[in-house]
Amino acid sequence: MDVILLERVEKLGSIGDVVTVKNGFARNFLLPNKKALRANESNRKLFETNRAKIETDNASKRSDAEVASKDVDGKSVVLIRQASNVGALYGSVSARDVVDALEAEGAKVLKSQVILGKPIKSIGLHEVRIALHPEVSVTVKVNVARSPEEAELQSQGVDVMSSMFERDEAGFTEAYDPNAEPGATAEVNPDAEVPAAANEADPEA
Repeated sequence: MDVILLERVEKLGSIGDVVTVKNGFARNFLLPNKKALRANESNRKLFETNRAKIETDNASKRSDAEVASKDVDGKSVVLIRQASNVGALYGSVSARDVVDALEAEGAKVLKSQVILGKPIKSIGLHEVRIALHPEVSVTVKVNVARSPEEAELQSQGVDVMSSMFERDEAGFTEAYDPNAEPGATAEVNPDAEVPAAANEADPEA
């Protein structure tokens, strides 16, 4: 389907561009969200008649978004979640989770503005893009951890998972006794063994 864009759409084009998109994308996203019009003759005339107003409105919204971005850009939020020993979350972090965490920090964004390239399913520091306007995006840092203490370590640059694996490996290291006989364990003391002759009966008794 050919459509006329009413605003910049990432990877498609800018205001006024006529682009070809899949029918489902147009019907389910572009048209209902007023991001585009069907590219027929009547809509082309309608767009050209209102082009100046559309561009002015877009510039105003972009300006508002740039002001709002100062309260969001670079924000860091902490999300405490349950996870396995290898750091895999029992579930995943959603766009709504990010919105709620930012709101708690005094930054208001919409769920539709949170761009998760892929679901967050592990503990660690994750960068999430917030699109406040088609032409204004900022980045926030989402610190996912199993406890506030763990989150604090991660914020200081500590790789919690690597540190945990190192501790696990160290815990399974056996003590080595350089004086032990081959095959003997560290607990065996050869000097404590009783000679076999001591257990024999005295023939003169």
